Amino acid sequence: QVQLVESGGGLVQPGGSLRLSCAASGSIFSINAMGWYRQVPGKQRELVATITGGGRISYGDSVKGRFTISRDNAKNTVYLQMNSLKPEDTAVYYCNVDVMVVGLYEYNYWGQGTQVTVSS
Repeated sequence: QVQLVESGGGLVQPGGSLRLSCAASGSIFSINAMGWYRQVPGKQRELVATITGGGRISYGDSVKGRFTISRDNAKNTVYLQMNSLKPEDTAVYYCNVDVMVVGLYEYNYWGQGTQVTVSS
C-alpha cells in the first residue's frame, strides 16, 4: 500500500556533508511521523532523527548539533542534512514512516536503506 524511495547516500570525507531524501507514495491518508535510523553490521539499529505530524523533532545524542531533519508535506518527503560527518557515522541509513492509510488503518514502513561511508 505504501512505498518508500531513499536517495542521497554515498562516500564523503570526514568533515563533509550529505543530504538524504525519502519519498513516500501510495494509499496514504495522513503521515503520523517520519524519521531516520542507521545500522552497522553486528549492532542494533539506532535512532538518528524523527519528526512528527505536529512538527516535533528529536535527535539521537550522537548526531545532535550536526544533523538536521526536515519535511516537505506536499511531496510526502523527509530529508536529513548531515554536516561535520565523522567516520563513526558510517552505516546503512533507513527511512521510516508511520502512516494512516486509506481506510484509516495505522501502519509502519521501512525503506530499503542507503549506504553512507565517511572515510579519507
